[in-house]
Amino acid sequence: MASRNLNHGQETGRGERSRNERVSRQKNPEGAIAPDLDGVIHERIRLGIVSALAVNESLSFTDLRRTLDTTDGNLSVHARRLEEAGYVECKKYFEGRVPRTEFRLTSRGRKALEQYLSEMEAIIEATRKRL
Repeated sequence: MASRNLNHGQETGRGERSRNERVSRQKNPEGAIAPDLDGVIHERIRLGIVSALAVNESLSFTDLRRTLDTTDGNLSVHARRLEEAGYVECKKYFEGRVPRTEFRLTSRGRKALEQYLSEMEAIIEATRKRL
């Protein structure tokens, strides 16, 4: 018996974006089209990471974890995805014998966040006009 694909047709290979990381163009009942939002940033924790780093020169792993009220594992996974996309830079070092991890938003990450915010503002504006 063939095994079932539990991902229901989602892309799962390395380097491919999952269904949750894609926000495709879809027409709503009135015919408006939502823009292709950057799925790397669109996820809640990742949006929190890039937003926090946009207003701070850098933040430690601990500072980000506390700010976002998340777990070590959750923050680590999302920070790694942002790092793979080139949006966040991670620096690991030792302070004495204590390991430290520090994150910075890259120029590519800043541009991606600015684009994402512009697209969200356009969606909000279009929605307000229809209210």
